[in-house]
Amino acid sequence: MTVSTHDELVLGEIEALFEAQGRETYGEGVTIEAHSLQTAALALAEGADEALIVAALLHDIGHFLELRDDRFGYHKHDRSGGDWLAARFPASVGEPVRLHVAAKRYLCAVDPRYRETLSAASQHSLEKQGGPMTAEQAAEFARNPHRERALRLRRWDDRGKVPGLEVWPLARYRSMIFRLLQASERAP
Repeated sequence: MTVSTHDELVLGEIEALFEAQGRETYGEGVTIEAHSLQTAALALAEGADEALIVAALLHDIGHFLELRDDRFGYHKHDRSGGDWLAARFPASVGEPVRLHVAAKRYLCAVDPRYRETLSAASQHSLEKQGGPMTAEQAAEFARNPHRERALRLRRWDDRGKVPGLEVWPLARYRSMIFRLLQASERAP
C-alpha cells in the first residue's frame, strides 16, 4: 500500500493527540486511550468492518480537541470529533462518531433500563448532553441512515471501560486508518 504524505500527516495528528492527552481520565476508571483501544477491540471482536472499527477507536477524539467542561471531559465531543473526522475520513467513520452521544440519548428514551447500565460518568454526561430524547427526537434518530452503526458503537463504548484490560496498541490500527484515508481521498 502506498501511503501519501497527507495520510502520514493525519496519522501523525492522531498519534500526537493520543500521546499528548490519551493518558487523561474522564471519570471512567481508565484513560481515554485505554477506553478508545478497548472500544476498538470490541468492534474488532464482533466482526465490524474497518470503518466502524476505526470509528470505535476514534469515537472520543473530540475530548482531545476542546477544553473540558468539567472532570468528565468535553460534553459535545461527539460534534467536535465528528467534524474533525469528517474532514479526513469517509462518512462511514465520522457519522457513527457524530451520533454516538445521540445513540445514548436514544437508548435511554426507548429502553428505560438502559440508563441503569450506564457508568456514573456516562449518566452525568447524559444530563449535560440533553438527557433522554423526546419521542419526536427518537423518531427522527430512528430514521437516520447511520443509526445502526451509531448504536453498535454506543454499546461498545459502554463496555470499553475495564481497568487493566490488555488490548492491541494504537499502532495495530495504522493500516486500517491508511486504507480509510485513501478511500476518503478517492470519494467524490
